[in-house]
Amino acid sequence: METSGLLFAFTITALAGLSTTVGSMIALFTKKSNKKFLSLSLGFSAGVMIYVSMIEIFFKAQESLVGELGLKLGSLINVIAFFGGMFFIGLIDKLIPSFEENVHKETTSSTDEKSKDEKRLLRMGMFTALAVAIHNFPEGFATLISTLRDPALGVSIAIAIAIHNIPEGIAVSVPIYYATGSRSKAFFYSFLSGIAEPIGALIGYLILAPFMTEVVFGIVFASVGGIMVYISLDQLLPAARDYGDHHLSVYGTILGMIVMAISLVLLA
Repeated sequence: METSGLLFAFTITALAGLSTTVGSMIALFTKKSNKKFLSLSLGFSAGVMIYVSMIEIFFKAQESLVGELGLKLGSLINVIAFFGGMFFIGLIDKLIPSFEENVHKETTSSTDEKSKDEKRLLRMGMFTALAVAIHNFPEGFATLISTLRDPALGVSIAIAIAIHNIPEGIAVSVPIYYATGSRSKAFFYSFLSGIAEPIGALIGYLILAPFMTEVVFGIVFASVGGIMVYISLDQLLPAARDYGDHHLSVYGTILGMIVMAISLVLLA
């Protein structure tokens, strides 16, 4: 593996992860947010990730596995790895509770009534930061592996994940800011939750690098596809619908698929 390629992949992963700070800045310095645009963007991100996972990643993983293991065994392992990735990220999602919706509701209610419970908000912000950080670990590894396999594909996935991370940054920073009154603290915890993405990528790579054969690459790549689809269905699309409306999120999803399809054709 060339050092320059690894450095590029790691940089792309870090930028995607640290987009949580963009969400933090939006939350802390923007008085009004365009929820329709956010809904469309989240739907767009989901469309990109679903399309690239089902059309590009799945079949590239199968190509690697079939080439080494034969058609039947390679195809079977590809399918198992794909759904195994879904199971893995789903297990993390199950074990680590999500506080995004409660953060939004509690913050709004506390602001309106001017009776904020600072300790509760601070605790909520800390737990949200922890949840986002743990969720970002596998996302970081997925981005790194995708970029190493296909730089153009990795950049597309990184952009989709970056869009996905922006509202997570908002979810982390808002309750901490309301609890402490400190923009710097809110920004710092948002940064910590985002930096987990490149850290997860680095840890995953260091563990698997000595064993990175075509078979291992194919299994990991198929798992990445499963992770991307799960994140899209479980987080991006519901959030897109919550921030806007059903049709707007669908339009964004279709647009994301179209853009991803065109980019794959042009880069082929």
